[in-house]
Parts: sequence; C-alpha cells; structure tokens
Amino acid sequence: QVQLVESGGGLVQAGGSLRLSCAASGNVFNIGGMGWYRQAPGKQRELVARITYGGDTNYGDSVKGRFTISRDNAKKTVYLQMNSLKPEDTAVYYCNAAINYQLPRWGQGTQVTVSS
Repeated sequence: QVQLVESGGGLVQAGGSLRLSCAASGNVFNIGGMGWYRQAPGKQRELVARITYGGDTNYGDSVKGRFTISRDNAKKTVYLQMNSLKPEDTAVYYCNAAINYQLPRWGQGTQVTVSS
C-alpha cells in the first residue's frame, strides 16, 4: 500500500527553524508533483509550496523568502525547510503527492507550533 509519511514537526520559538520531510513508501514507481499544504484551526487548507519532478517550485505568498521546498527523487522524499518562523505559521502541515499516475494523495499531517 502506498503511503506518504511526514516527519519533522514540533514546537519552536518565533524566529527559529524546522525541517519537514515526507517520504513515499510502498509500491511506488512514479512520483509527479509534490507539495506541502497547511491548515490552521478554523481556516481552510492552503498551499505552502509545490515542486515538480524537474525541480520547478512555487510558494504561497506568506512563506516566500522564508521557506524552501526540495526533493530527492531517488529517496522518494520531499522536504520543507522553514526559517524565520512566525506564530502565524502554526498549523498542521500536510504532504501531497501524485503517485503512480493516480490522483494526488495526502499524508497524515504533522503539527508545527510556533510560540511567540
């Protein structure tokens, strides 16, 4: 069974950094676009960053210049380096990926909490 497994969330003070990882496991023979989304309490899920297989990226306006998305195709893993974190970055962060030419699927989510 194909799964996306996220890791790296936690509690950090404002101005700090965290690195999230999301690895695809199972019978994976193709991964297209990968990305990170987040959802804060009472808010809709929003795009944080996306990256194509070839490395083209796009970012949500609120994270540009602070967050960097990258991927290792050999490891079937996407990363999100988050710097200069703010309390408003607090949310559950979800990995999203198009695997084996199927509709994109979601990971289970990882909590990021930024204290002021």
